[in-house]
Amino acid sequence: MQKIKFKIIGRRVHDVGYRVLLVNKALSLGVDNFNTFNTYLDGVQGVIVVIEANNETIEEFKNFVVSVRPEKSIVDDVSFEEYKNSVPPVERVMQSFQMEQWGKGIPILLQIVDKLDTNTSILKDFKEESNENFSDLKSISSKHDIDAGERFSSIQMEISEIKERLSNVESAVSVV
Repeated sequence: MQKIKFKIIGRRVHDVGYRVLLVNKALSLGVDNFNTFNTYLDGVQGVIVVIEANNETIEEFKNFVVSVRPEKSIVDDVSFEEYKNSVPPVERVMQSFQMEQWGKGIPILLQIVDKLDTNTSILKDFKEESNENFSDLKSISSKHDIDAGERFSSIQMEISEIKERLSNVESAVSVV
């Protein structure tokens, strides 16, 4: 069994899926002891990987690290060296990822809740305003209906008066 430490250095190696890519490869190779984490080395983004496996698996993993990269990554250098310390079980890095994702997700969820609260308040205000507008429209409509009814009655009365006058004119013209 060998223990190797990889350093992947570049302008963009964080938040591009590098560690997930590496863990998935280690799992596909049947590696039991593995760890990876983001760091900064001399102000530059870095991903550190430690792996413990047989020589054949280490070689396959080395070839993978050198040749495969996440699409959005910008890698300047990949190096590896012998590692002397213990390498934790691969499950530990997966638990660490899970906690890291919760750490990122919870603030986002809280922002969503705050925005939902704000939007709910806005919608309640809009509903109240809409109800007031609807009441105003009903009142205007009702008043309009009453006014229209009165105007219609007045027009009917005027038409009756005009018919009566025409009838009188007609009678007067027939007599002459």
